[in-house]
Amino acid sequence: MSQPQLRGAERDLYRDTWVRYLGYANEVGEAFRSLVPAAVVWLSYGVASSYVLADAIDKGKKAGEVPSPEAGRSTRVTVAVVDTFVWQALASVAIPGFTINRVCAASLYVLGTATRWPLVVRKWTTTALGLLAIPIIIHPIDRSVDFLLDSSLRKLYPSVGKPSSS
Repeated sequence: MSQPQLRGAERDLYRDTWVRYLGYANEVGEAFRSLVPAAVVWLSYGVASSYVLADAIDKGKKAGEVPSPEAGRSTRVTVAVVDTFVWQALASVAIPGFTINRVCAASLYVLGTATRWPLVVRKWTTTALGLLAIPIIIHPIDRSVDFLLDSSLRKLYPSVGKPSSS
């Protein structure tokens, strides 16, 4: 989740505190999909998407506060907002949400064909497997999104002031 803070370094509300867990709300929603109404799952996506948007705005504000010539300020702010938004949207919402959805769907299917467990037991087992998968998928997805953005979108940015998303 976060790396140890350097002494005197500013603490990032969206990366270094409990607020970071709001970005995982949709994965939890996906894990519980078989047990809760669809509206609850969509609400979890709303929470995670709000987190993504808030982090992107925060990084844009911080980029705008860096003392430098005014000419590069708007570019720096735009890069910070776009990079953070795209990275978070992929690494915190889209890819992990899809992954947990598929893990749960596959496990529910396999349990349905391989066991004679009652449906409620299969659903709770699927939910448990989905929740257990969340910490396993986080870092590989984060690194993959870093690689994807480094290989594509980040090549378009000015050479100075590339943000660090992860």
